[in-house]
Amino acid sequence: MLCLVTGANAGIGFEIAKGLARTGASVVLACRDRSKGEAVLSTIAGQTELLIVDVASQRSTRAAAREFVEKHSTLDVLVNNAGVGLKSRQESPDGIELTFATNVLGYHLLTALLLDPLQRAEAARIVNVASTYAFGLDLEDVEFRRRPYEPVTAYAQSKQANRMLTWALARRLEGTSVTANAMAPGAVDTALLHTLAPGSSGRTPAQGADTAIWLATSAEVAGVSGRFWYDRRERRCEFRSPEQEEALWALCERMTAA
Repeated sequence: MLCLVTGANAGIGFEIAKGLARTGASVVLACRDRSKGEAVLSTIAGQTELLIVDVASQRSTRAAAREFVEKHSTLDVLVNNAGVGLKSRQESPDGIELTFATNVLGYHLLTALLLDPLQRAEAARIVNVASTYAFGLDLEDVEFRRRPYEPVTAYAQSKQANRMLTWALARRLEGTSVTANAMAPGAVDTALLHTLAPGSSGRTPAQGADTAIWLATSAEVAGVSGRFWYDRRERRCEFRSPEQEEALWALCERMTAA
């Protein structure tokens, strides 16, 4: 089994990659920083390789996807995990608000570019790391160009978008061998949590990673798609509106058009 995990050099992503490797899977560590990625390679037992990608950059994402498909014909598991939480409004190399570019467009574009190898696998799974902390999506101003930038809202709307795009993707994958699910790791003691909620503490990264590993590997969820999970249990998602999901999908398609 071949798995690719974004943001695998630290926090939840590192624990997801480590947990998948423990199952005997080969794991591609998709990391932005080469030196940090190389340091992680030596700490994860098993078959691992490094893929350098900045998912906030569409050019970098396209180049990394090309590199992957040149080496691998199939992909069994894609875990979209890389994310940011920022105190101030910043922009990506493409001139897009950085939280949305990383947390939303990064998921959307990389998944689209890797759909072919996913569909060539016998039964592939896409796991999107979302959050229970989700609200505030404004399809008319996802980049905070008109409304004042607020760090928590920027993060929360990206996590709402992660769920909604998962439901739209799952519809498109109906009848194929690929499933797509979203999960919430909970409040995890990472740099992102400390940025958005200084002084807060949370569960360990390993605890936060557990459900993602389970979704990627367990026979219990084979063939299950389009659902939201927390601590290995399905959670009701209030963001269920095909009309709004399709509007968001269309917006992301426009924002990632080559």
